[in-house]
Amino acid sequence: MGTRWQTERSADDSRAYIERFAGLEESGVDLHGEARFVDVLLARGSRVLDAGCGTGRVGAELARRGHRVTAVDLDPVLIDEARRRHPELTVHLTDLATLDLPGEPFDAVVAAGNVMVFLEPGSERTVLAAIAAHLRPGGVFVAGFTTGSVYRPEQFAADLAAVGMVLEQRFATWDLRPWHDAADWLVAVARRAADEAGA
Repeated sequence: MGTRWQTERSADDSRAYIERFAGLEESGVDLHGEARFVDVLLARGSRVLDAGCGTGRVGAELARRGHRVTAVDLDPVLIDEARRRHPELTVHLTDLATLDLPGEPFDAVVAAGNVMVFLEPGSERTVLAAIAAHLRPGGVFVAGFTTGSVYRPEQFAADLAAVGMVLEQRFATWDLRPWHDAADWLVAVARRAADEAGA
């Protein structure tokens, strides 16, 4: 069936996305709110997975702030741009539903920019399980997505709990506006339960 990103977007749409953010950057728009948010949660030099990285914008800023970043996305146009613009990142072309990266678990995973909304319908819990499996016990997961989609905040909370992650905080924006039920955006902070390591 494919993800919503694959079924609703074309390669031309991906190129338009690249151009839009390049224009925003050139005009001086602040594009680093997500990275600032994640950065304050982490020790310097943390291992971070930018899940659904797009052009690598968030991951590159986290790397600039001293973190070791791996970036993944399933859009080949966006991945090519991420590799071109940000050679400092380790970048993989992969689907989050089948995520299987080698190496040590991550201290943090970030899924900004509606990643959860663009997954294949019904795969959300599978993706969250894969993310949890790539986090160290106690590692942090940060996600931001619109609440007006078919994937609702209450389902997200249930899926987090089902895969062993604990929802700690919710905000209505990346600049920490308080969460409320009518908010049109959710920024969530969750952690992999510390006792999930089997130790």
